Amino acid sequence: MTDDASADDDRAVPTVSCERCGREWDLDREIDGLDPGGHAVEQFAIDHERHTGHYPDDVTPWIARCERCPDGERFLAERPARRWARTHARHANHPVRLEAPRGDDDLVAPDGDRDGS
Repeated sequence: MTDDASADDDRAVPTVSCERCGREWDLDREIDGLDPGGHAVEQFAIDHERHTGHYPDDVTPWIARCERCPDGERFLAERPARRWARTHARHANHPVRLEAPRGDDDLVAPDGDRDGS
């Protein structure tokens, strides 16, 4: 056994559960396929939602939703959600409601300002 094998055996493997599906997954294979910092849990949650229509337990997305057209997206982090909202507002000249997983919604105006509501 090499030191590398020992390090792999000792690593913590994240587990994701979904009460709606009645299942739990160890993400050992997902971690093996990603580079360090590859966000295996986030990628699994996105894939799970694409296949089932819902997110696993304890995962609530940021939702960016246009106030004037049917466009919108879901994100697992604030930064890309805010970037999408600013970009859509700027290019489409539409206000975008940014719904946080916990806390207050925010409105991104076409001029780049937020109204804080």
